[in-house]
Amino acid sequence: MTCKYSALLLASSVLASTPALAQAPAQPQQQQPPPPTTPPAPDGRDAVHGEPGTIVVTRYLLRDLDLLAGKSVLDEDALQREVRPQIGDTLAKLPGVSATSFSPGASRPVLRGFSGERIRVLTDGIGSIDVSNTSADHAVTIDPLTSERIEVLRGPAVLLFGGQAIGGAVNVIDRRIPRTVPKDGYHIDLVGALGSAANERSVGGAADVALGGGLVLHADGSFRKTDDLRVGGYVLSPQFRAEQFEVAEEELEEGHAEEAEEALDLANRRGKIPNSAVEQSTAGLGLALIRDTFNIGASISLFDSGYGIPSRPGGAHPEEEGAEEPEEEEGHGEAPVSIKLRQKRFDLRGEYRLDSGFLDRVQLRIGAADYKHTEFEGEEVGTVFDSSGAEGRLEFVQRDRDGWRGASGAQYSTRKFDAVGAEAFLPANETSQLGLFTLQEFAIGKVGMEAALRFERSDVESEPLGIGRKFDVFSGAIGASYTVAPQARVGVNLSRTARAPSAEELFSNGPHIATQAFEIGDPNLGVESSWGGEAYVRLDRRTHEFGFTVFANRFDDFIYEAATGEEEDELPVFRYFQRDATYYGFEAEASATLFSAGGFRFVGDAVADYVRATVKGAGPVPRIPPLRLLGGLEAQSDSLDGRIEVEWVADQDRVAEFETPTDGHTMVNASLAWRPWGKRKEMQFVLSASNIFDVDARRHASFTKDYVPLAGRDIRLSARLDF
Repeated sequence: MTCKYSALLLASSVLASTPALAQAPAQPQQQQPPPPTTPPAPDGRDAVHGEPGTIVVTRYLLRDLDLLAGKSVLDEDALQREVRPQIGDTLAKLPGVSATSFSPGASRPVLRGFSGERIRVLTDGIGSIDVSNTSADHAVTIDPLTSERIEVLRGPAVLLFGGQAIGGAVNVIDRRIPRTVPKDGYHIDLVGALGSAANERSVGGAADVALGGGLVLHADGSFRKTDDLRVGGYVLSPQFRAEQFEVAEEELEEGHAEEAEEALDLANRRGKIPNSAVEQSTAGLGLALIRDTFNIGASISLFDSGYGIPSRPGGAHPEEEGAEEPEEEEGHGEAPVSIKLRQKRFDLRGEYRLDSGFLDRVQLRIGAADYKHTEFEGEEVGTVFDSSGAEGRLEFVQRDRDGWRGASGAQYSTRKFDAVGAEAFLPANETSQLGLFTLQEFAIGKVGMEAALRFERSDVESEPLGIGRKFDVFSGAIGASYTVAPQARVGVNLSRTARAPSAEELFSNGPHIATQAFEIGDPNLGVESSWGGEAYVRLDRRTHEFGFTVFANRFDDFIYEAATGEEEDELPVFRYFQRDATYYGFEAEASATLFSAGGFRFVGDAVADYVRATVKGAGPVPRIPPLRLLGGLEAQSDSLDGRIEVEWVADQDRVAEFETPTDGHTMVNASLAWRPWGKRKEMQFVLSASNIFDVDARRHASFTKDYVPLAGRDIRLSARLDF
């Protein structure tokens, strides 16, 4: 880690904390709080992992805060069944969630049709501090394998996480900084999995050890390796296959038999996606001091990943004048492109609880990282991306007084980015942001009211270009809810949010090898702002749950990237534009106990979501997911669970100019979970089958969906052991 950012950690010790309203206090409040939205573990253990009687220093579960309660959760059991190499694919079955699915090694979440700079991916409330938001081919430096819980947060109050969270936020919870003192003096988690579609082999483990005096030591690590991904049909989409058939016909007419044969082979390619293998490893070490009134802890971690970038048919790699021709693979075509990245990270978390007065506690959270990312063409280095950054939050959490509670604080982040190489499409730049925020909630009988405000100052500067931009933006939200019956309520939220343009949107200008595009920014872009609203109905009872939300956003000066139909250096040109736009859609989810028989409880569940987005005067927003329906039936018992589900995705033929439509698909999945020792779940085995009928499936939200389809039939066996 650079000296600059080590010094920043010391200087910013008053500028950080975990999100206050995503946590419940460790000590009972003077007034009994409402029941948590997520019930405790059925065996009486803490929802994190502690046994009965352990000290829980901080919780991150959302509790009956309407502005923040628009959430979906993957707990340990669901993670074991759904975990994939990247977080986007891991979350894709949740309501309102899709994924960029650029490649098996790079997939970021898409929430309500929003991605990139409008989605924040957090680890324990602090950004991932990587460059995954800058381009779809860049991996998120969080491994879901060692996560214990992932929360997807939607709705207007995610503005508390910054202007980049207009579309929502994903918060990944791990235990690198311990939250509990293990009751028996230690706690160990082990997990492993095998997958057939990519010959995946993965293993992970974590251990917490009590050292005495409230000190807890933590260590974790993971390793995952896959071969090229096998798919259920042709590798290319129908549109791209048709293009290759045309190429073959033209080459034959010109007497180029070898080139024609290559085009035909590409059009008829089935089975595996070439150059799609992944190798990924992580390691972490943490130490925390946990006391009755305060706690403080720190961790260091390493994320290392290497993955292939499947080639776009007809793509070319521009070369500098006078450069040698690249070596060809197997006598033809361009050298395969791959990415190797490494992130070194430091994290700090602290909390101090007060006995009385207006404030209940003060919370501190800091993260800093050095990141290096190299794009290779065969064995040759193409472009090297270096990024160093830090982020911190300080929050003052109010004591609950007669139904009034809230939190206020400050957030600061900085990132220094540089790219070196022939295809460095983004010049060196530095971005810093300072945010001030408050969220207040009032409850009077059955009526709840919330209000949130945020001010954010952003400085974006590129010294090589001699350009610096400063932006001051204000965001706010207000909401109201009414309890119509026990555990049932209706509500509305309204927001006015604003976002400063990113360095990528402002300064990009050049060929990008991995995305096979010539990307052009606009240094004159202004602030993007949005009026947003949502109305919801939520029911949460022991035997049945239901949630339905409709939402809409109207953007002024919406920033988007679209193909222009032009070519530069033999690559398609993608340019950033700014126009007004509208988004609207809905999310629905339901679950109900249908009946009990033979010692099993049978539960049905369903998910539906839809988004429609339009740029004024330009047509549909690119890469918007279509209508999706998912239904499942699950049989549950103390030791054995079985599940079968069907996911139907509609055709997406409402596309932007120069964008291809995507055929819909229907996938059938099933799983069987066995716990040899019953409800306490110290050990669990899961056998799952995804895409049982081996269908050709593609996500429209993917930049590469025409030549990177989803996995074919995937039989997975995983095991988890806790003790």
